[in-house]
Amino acid sequence: MNRIRVIAICIFRNENKILVAEGFDPVKNQSFYRPLGGGIEFGEKSAETVKREIMEEIKAEVTNLDYLGTIENIFVFDGNMGHEIVQVYDGEFVKAHLYQQSEILGMEDDASKFKAVWKEIESFNAGVPLYPDGLQEMLIRLK
Repeated sequence: MNRIRVIAICIFRNENKILVAEGFDPVKNQSFYRPLGGGIEFGEKSAETVKREIMEEIKAEVTNLDYLGTIENIFVFDGNMGHEIVQVYDGEFVKAHLYQQSEILGMEDDASKFKAVWKEIESFNAGVPLYPDGLQEMLIRLK
């Protein structure tokens, strides 16, 4: 079904690193990274989506949310075209111990598991894909 999906994601910073989920596109045979977040539900504000999604995915509370901007993301994943409107937030974890974990295990709505890692922002300059497209440029402008 061709539709535009509206999502909200959150950038968690840890010195020169951000928290990103590891993903893999089997058609492109390519690993990639993207911040945590998910779909905005009808009647839900995007900031509330961030709080809900992070709690659902990694059981963590979020505070100090700051809206950074919107990115329109048109992409191909697993051979299928996608189109997203992405509300991007900066935020912090309530529990400081999460910044000390090298990996944080999470679970999607469909019960598939994922791993989130702290990745240096500069590593995305070396050809390591960071999605959505345009996020890296947004982070550079906000430094």
